Amino acid sequence: MNFTRILEQWYSKNKRDLPWRRTRNPYHIWVSEIILQQTRISQGLDYYFRFLQKFPDIRSLAEAGEEEVLKIWQGLGYYSRARNMHVAAKEIMNLHKGIFPETYEEIRKLKGIGDYTAAAIASIAYGILAPVVDGNVLRLFTRFFGIKESVDTGKGKLAVLEKAKQVINPRHPGDFNQAIMEFGALQCKPVPDCRICPLKSECVAFQQKIVNDLPVRSKKQSQRTRYFHYLIITAGRGKKHTVFLKKRTGNDIWKNLFDFPLIEKEKVVSLKTLLKSKEWQDLFPARNIKLLRVSEARRHILTHQVIIAKFYHIEAPENIDLSFLKINLGDISKYPLPRLIDKYILEQSL
Repeated sequence: MNFTRILEQWYSKNKRDLPWRRTRNPYHIWVSEIILQQTRISQGLDYYFRFLQKFPDIRSLAEAGEEEVLKIWQGLGYYSRARNMHVAAKEIMNLHKGIFPETYEEIRKLKGIGDYTAAAIASIAYGILAPVVDGNVLRLFTRFFGIKESVDTGKGKLAVLEKAKQVINPRHPGDFNQAIMEFGALQCKPVPDCRICPLKSECVAFQQKIVNDLPVRSKKQSQRTRYFHYLIITAGRGKKHTVFLKKRTGNDIWKNLFDFPLIEKEKVVSLKTLLKSKEWQDLFPARNIKLLRVSEARRHILTHQVIIAKFYHIEAPENIDLSFLKINLGDISKYPLPRLIDKYILEQSL
């Protein structure tokens, strides 16, 4: 089988010139791998440079405050990635004397690092024989080898991993891993152009005309729709112009980021219904506030959720007492905010 040789030849001619491919620094490789999970390279590049400029090494990341880390991550989404990196940096400082672990097993133990990320770092930084299996690899291997097991099951992923172990180049495992990921990203795409594929003569899916049927997935993720009514409560004027923020806690989206006080409903409700709701009445029992305006509904799409959000601009007395964080309006950009909130603030010039 010519799979490995053809793939590496293709990679040498077609690979993109990316900064993390010019280094063996495990910290830099780790940062790139975490950023590029669920992120396009075109978007991830800016964040990669920005992150390393802010946190040039493990120590600076470990010693940073969580809000600093979340702020630099703002807009990337999947904020648990940033929180986990922060924890892992502290683990490296405390358990490994600030030196990035040099074995697959020790890398895998770090917070937020799974099989794929550990294999990528271990093979690229240290030349360890550890094949990677990400979405691009699943697509390439199921098609080339004709694997019909569902890739969202343990059995299907194991079948791909076993094939990867058979064909990985033991002399250059890091380059091989990058080659199969790059091939899946640029050539064996969800809708590929098989006419120009150098592997088509031995590809089972191409020969059997089942390219569009692979990989097989048995589970379909349903999207949940949520209805957010954000209360932009401001008070005072000039230097004393303040606004209230709420830090999100618990096991929900945007954990430890800040947004506005929120009333969530299970369905669309009218303004009249919202003003009569218990949540509104509990917040403003004295009715000493002024509703200035209400935004149009905004649709914000996450992986498994759709947020329908409205923003209610409220003017309150300067001495209003609410159980939220009261900050100067001019300081709002200093706080890590969900993309939905940040975009609205920029558009409205709050």
